[in-house]
Amino acid sequence: MNKMRWLDLLSTTRLGSKNSQSERGRSQFHKDYDRIVFSQSFRQLNRKTQVHPLTQQDGVHTRLTHSLEVSCVGRSLGMLAAEKIKDDLPVWIDPADIGAIIQAACLAHDIGNPPFGHAGEYAIREWFDDASHSDFLKALSPEEEADVRQFEGNAQGLRLLTRIDHHPNQGGMRLTYATLGTYFKYPWLSHTIDGRPSDQRAKFGCYQTEKEILKEIAEQLGLIKLGEYYYCRHPLTYLLEAADDICYALIDLEDGISLNILTYEEVEPIFLNLIADYGVPSELSTPFCSWQQKIAALRGRVMKRLVDEVTSAFARHQHQILTGQLKGCLLDYCPPDIPKGIEAAKNLARHKIFKHREKIDLEVIAHMSLQHILDAFIPLTVPNKTLSFKEKRLMTILEQFGARLGDHHYQNIMQVLDIISKFSDHQAYELAQVLQGRRAGFI
Repeated sequence: MNKMRWLDLLSTTRLGSKNSQSERGRSQFHKDYDRIVFSQSFRQLNRKTQVHPLTQQDGVHTRLTHSLEVSCVGRSLGMLAAEKIKDDLPVWIDPADIGAIIQAACLAHDIGNPPFGHAGEYAIREWFDDASHSDFLKALSPEEEADVRQFEGNAQGLRLLTRIDHHPNQGGMRLTYATLGTYFKYPWLSHTIDGRPSDQRAKFGCYQTEKEILKEIAEQLGLIKLGEYYYCRHPLTYLLEAADDICYALIDLEDGISLNILTYEEVEPIFLNLIADYGVPSELSTPFCSWQQKIAALRGRVMKRLVDEVTSAFARHQHQILTGQLKGCLLDYCPPDIPKGIEAAKNLARHKIFKHREKIDLEVIAHMSLQHILDAFIPLTVPNKTLSFKEKRLMTILEQFGARLGDHHYQNIMQVLDIISKFSDHQAYELAQVLQGRRAGFI
């Protein structure tokens, strides 16, 4: 039976660079974290949707604040999990190293998401699915067509991390293989989901443009190969996924209260049920305690329990994880009330937040904004196209954003999607207004 080795999985070697010299007070994995924090793509997350597009409400989560919170939870999960399996880890690895790897990967986990969150992903996919746009897919191979018709923030993030930011086409941010492997929630291509060709919507982590990078990362880390350009997950990815699920399901409910979509009374029972025997915080019975103070106290107790239980599940099932046999996510292997409580939180969001009229209206605006941008720029990707006056001006805008279109149609489309996916919500909205002739100024 194939089994991955921690010695390989925790590689400090960097993609695109053989320089991995140690530094006093800062490990290679802390360097990864710093490189992501100081990247332009990470800063752009500050005004990108987490749940609520184009919100003007202070304190509501953006992709940036969500990513920071996920990275904190991920670091705790990594450090405690390492403590529980420390006898199986290389002697040079400290629990803080595992925490730093997951913290960096969590920080980057949404870096490839387009403006307007999932509404943005749907807008891009549906534009290419539209039969009236089929001419733009004629020159593409089936694999390339699958990429653009199934635009995926995870795969776009890999492009940013490994090809676009900092060192273009020479390793990108030049992160360690350990951090890149942990980031890789779906180490397979769009066209070979579950090891076989697929036209259905499903998560994937790599476009055709980065498939050799996928292979290089997997081989360096010793990930188990399941098919052509198709590998099992890095073990630490399970902890990243748990951190994201916990934050997405629970912490984002606070936004619903802030926006008067939910009440504190609707959210409190979900947190109380998840605390189990970790003790009800005293703040709940303290006079004049605000809902923010109560929810913060509840959150702390819930997080402590979830971190304990998830890391225990990781340690118990380490063999299955290292042999690529674990099915589902770590939350499924926790006490039954935990996945049940997480699902209750998600259901509350689905029924009360995602169906709220204000959110729906903003998602329609978001969808139409991206459709207008794609209408303007994708026709320019056709090689050797004779440009009208307007199209020349649009091409100039693209070039100002860094596009250098050439003779390869698929590569041209990917360049445009690179630019669009980096936009913040407000940049995309403002540009859409310009393209509809509703503003004299530009971004």
